[in-house]
Formats: sequence, structure tokens, C-alpha cells
Amino acid sequence: MNINKDDFKPSDYDEELIKNGDNRNVIDNFKNVKLEVIKKHLKSTAFNFEIVIENLDHDFNMGTIIRNANAFNAKCIHIVGKKQWNKRGAMATDKYLDIYYYKDLEEFKKYLNRSNKKLYAVDIIPGAKPLGDAKFDLSGIFAFGSEKNGLTKEMLDLSDEVIFIEQFGSTRSVNVGVASGIMMYEIVRRIREQIYL
Repeated sequence: MNINKDDFKPSDYDEELIKNGDNRNVIDNFKNVKLEVIKKHLKSTAFNFEIVIENLDHDFNMGTIIRNANAFNAKCIHIVGKKQWNKRGAMATDKYLDIYYYKDLEEFKKYLNRSNKKLYAVDIIPGAKPLGDAKFDLSGIFAFGSEKNGLTKEMLDLSDEVIFIEQFGSTRSVNVGVASGIMMYEIVRRIREQIYL
């Protein structure tokens, strides 16, 4: 996504930010641009994949997953379970994303059925397909669980497929925040590959 200063008109800039300095965690071409203008711009250029996070353990990695969703311009985020999460790790990137909350998996399932999207669980369990070989719908919904417990059996059962990220050292798994970044990078890489072929 290329963003030029020419994309914005004078009314898109925030006078207070210009006067006091813009210390937000945004790329240079978004400096001094109003939050709602940035959010609208991101929404109009977002990739069509979505992220769902099971927030059952108040996992500190949620902020990283949300920050990654912003970095890779996901369409939106769904959070199943607790509404509270570690916003510090997101570095305020959540302000630029559409985030939807569901009290439980049953409530999220209603959205999933209406959306007509495929659900892909990202977890390292027996029977999961390695990311390098996995074929998946690039406009699907990708599910992440907690660092400690991964995804629930119910979420895994609901998924069309389970994908794991291949590793080549001695560790059993990478951190879920890291895994989300790898997964989202691969989704966007494949989308861009299709666009520029």
C-alpha cells in the first residue's frame, strides 16, 4: 500500500497535532493526519482477510496480534471472550481497526455463518497442515488462541482447516504473537503475488 501526502487535503490534518507534534505510532505519511481519516483510508485499502482471537486467558500477546493486524491491514478483528486485553502491546494501533466483540463462540458462530467465509485455525496440533503447503482462501478468517492453551477444541472443530507454522530448531512452537505476524505476512504475500502476476 502506497500512501502519498497528495492523498490528503488540508482539512484531513489535525491542527492540534501540527501545533504540538505528532508522537503517534504511524508511518511518516500519516503524520498529523486525523485519526478518523487514517482509519477511513485503511478501511478502503484493507485486504479482505479477518482475524479472530479467543481471549479466554487475558493473554498479553493479544496486543501484538492486533498490532500485526494493523501492520498487514486486515479487514477487521473479532475477539471472542473477555473484552479486556493488554492494549499496551497494541501501541494504540487498535484505534485504526474495526474490532468486534463476542461473549462466546456461539455468538461468533452466528457471524461466521452470515459471512460465508472459511475459518482457518492457526495452531500446532497433530493433523495440522504446514503453512508452506497449505492452500487457503485469502479472504478467510484466521483464528489465534492464547500462548498457554492455544485454541479451544470448539474453535478447532468449527474451523475448516488447521494450519501450523513449520519450525526447524528445538523449540516446540513460536510465540503466538510472532505466529500471527508470520501468518499475516504470508496471506498478504500471496494476495500481492496474485495482484502482480
